Amino acid sequence: MKVAVVGATGLVGTKMIQVLQERNFPVTELIPVASEKSVGKEITYAGKIYKVVGMQTAIDNKPAVALFSAGGATSLEWAPRFAAAGITVIDNSSAWRMDPDKPLVVPEINASVLTAADKIIANPNCSTIQMVVVLNPLHKRYKITRVVVSTYQSVTGTGVKAVNQLLGERRKAFGELTDYPMAYKYPIDLNVIPQIDVFLDNGYTKEEMKMIKETCKIMQDDSIRVTATTVRIPVMGGHSESVNVEFEKEFELVDIKQILQAAPGVVLVDEPAQQAYPMPMDAHERDEVFVGRLRRDESQPRTLNAWIVSDNLRKGAATNAIQIAEYLAAQKLI
Repeated sequence: MKVAVVGATGLVGTKMIQVLQERNFPVTELIPVASEKSVGKEITYAGKIYKVVGMQTAIDNKPAVALFSAGGATSLEWAPRFAAAGITVIDNSSAWRMDPDKPLVVPEINASVLTAADKIIANPNCSTIQMVVVLNPLHKRYKITRVVVSTYQSVTGTGVKAVNQLLGERRKAFGELTDYPMAYKYPIDLNVIPQIDVFLDNGYTKEEMKMIKETCKIMQDDSIRVTATTVRIPVMGGHSESVNVEFEKEFELVDIKQILQAAPGVVLVDEPAQQAYPMPMDAHERDEVFVGRLRRDESQPRTLNAWIVSDNLRKGAATNAIQIAEYLAAQKLI
């Protein structure tokens, strides 16, 4: 089928094209789409060269599906136009996630909500995706009542400018560079920044509120209480999360491990005696979500501590979007 990738020259768009090829998605023609300044650039896919086109040209080519990674404002303007042309949009921005009429999908959890009538499908926030992939199978068994999550997020979540800032700071430290772009207000190397996205009136950042709201929508349970602190760190391999989970029912750690070992998309790495636990460098370029450091919270009953890691450009963005497209194709919904 014809597949459009909107934002094809960005970090996530580039990763989408890579993952499409790796997973052998049935692409007969790739339509790379980007801003006007990138129109005419060439992208190689499966041995063929495709030229980047603009939005309207992409619509006129009538792809079956359009993978959007071009920001919220662009999605709000153009996703409805693609949808009106009968094209199924899978959108990676935050624009449609909390729209009650748009499905917010992590395929391992709630792909079954999708229908042929869904022409705009929201891809969740990267940090939310990796957390709910681990939490959902435990919720089914024990019912989660409360989640406290602190994130340690890669600079790749901000984009190429942030990557260049981190690398620029390191090169400057060795006298190799004098100038570099600033994606953040502060240095990121040898530092952590306890702010991701803008602050809201309640003192939380927009990123923190995304995790709070999206978790309940994906897991289809508004009774789950979630609180979050999201932090940017000088890492490029993926996002990490410290998650404290309170259950309604009592659990045994051995059962928790068995559930997670059997959960789709989850890899258990939990051998503290061997110093084996998930790290971003191990999750880099992997599609799975890794979990470890499992231990009972001894300060209160029925509560578990866990450490969750995933490549934010893959499962946190590109891979999840393509898994949605795979489900749609398998169910003949596109």
